[in-house]
Amino acid sequence: MDRSVRFLSALGGASTSRVLNLHRIAMDHAKDPEHAQKPLFLSLTINRAFLLKHRTRADEAYLFPSPKTVVTKIIIPFDAHDLRAGGRSLFVDQRGYADMLRSAGHYSDDALDRDLWVLRLLNAVPSLDPFLLREHLRNNNIDVSPTYFSISDGDQQRMVEFVSQEMSRLVLLAGGGDSGGRLVSAMLSNQIDEKLEPLRVTLGLTGSDFREGVFSWRGFLYYKWSMGKFWPDVMNVLRDLSQIQPLGGQTPEQKVYLSSARHSIIATVRDHGNDVNKALAVYDASFRELVEDQSPRHFRDFLLSAPFMFLELGEKLGAISHIVSFWRYRFRPNSQKVDSDELAAIFQDFALGLGDKVKCDKSPIKKPVVIDMTAA
Repeated sequence: MDRSVRFLSALGGASTSRVLNLHRIAMDHAKDPEHAQKPLFLSLTINRAFLLKHRTRADEAYLFPSPKTVVTKIIIPFDAHDLRAGGRSLFVDQRGYADMLRSAGHYSDDALDRDLWVLRLLNAVPSLDPFLLREHLRNNNIDVSPTYFSISDGDQQRMVEFVSQEMSRLVLLAGGGDSGGRLVSAMLSNQIDEKLEPLRVTLGLTGSDFREGVFSWRGFLYYKWSMGKFWPDVMNVLRDLSQIQPLGGQTPEQKVYLSSARHSIIATVRDHGNDVNKALAVYDASFRELVEDQSPRHFRDFLLSAPFMFLELGEKLGAISHIVSFWRYRFRPNSQKVDSDELAAIFQDFALGLGDKVKCDKSPIKKPVVIDMTAA
């Protein structure tokens, strides 16, 4: 197997907070009529691609009109049946992006405009987590098949229960009675309607500021629920990551890289976890002041700053979630067979997702064969 495309091949069955695997979704739901009737993208080519949240490197800065920290990358496989053949890639909103997408997706004008809009919506969220994608698309009246959002019924119910418990703290402030149920329904709805109007007036926010703030509030609630749900898995994966040893021999260069990347990834995940908890503590403190002291000032300030905090929080939690999801997908319990090249590729991907704290530029492996369309 050509080791230079091994990681792209490994993506074949994975969807995580950093990877939306439309290739796998298309195969799994090929016979589902709703999947065909309500596609995420109108172009069949783009609707079978990979979307990745990609942390930009210094040599990619020139591709964008303004500096970007994290961008959305589209990878289109050359051969849908053999990912080892590699693919071609482009970034959302890079220079010349619309023309490149038109060519890659074989578009008509109307379909191109619609898919450009959807891609920009996906580019605006910090991670490709299915809950956030579903909510963001619903908020913008994009109706697509639920096959694109792998949220289990159990997780949906647990999320509703979590929001119900959180919102119950606002019941008295909202007037008691059935206000709690209406408040939960409004918080999980794709419309910011009259049910939340008393809260908007109390906080003294305009329509657009309130709408964006409530969406980010939902995101914070989801992140808070997620941290409680999956942080034990993070610790287990970090333990596995610290202990895993590749099969076969290692070159001296590989040995140095794997050791360095291993320690850096573990340290950075823990740092990101601490940062996420600090951001959630800001939310908790401002929300507590709202419900216990009936003082809206700090929560109003929180909602105004929430969209900016939401992006940073989503990037960090998305990178951690990606590590956990991909590790669980790739390594089954009691089966951690991997050679040095593949392990280095996995560590390099994790490092890129975590950002500048992890030095991954000196990885001893070749990058996956993905042709940059800007170079054509």
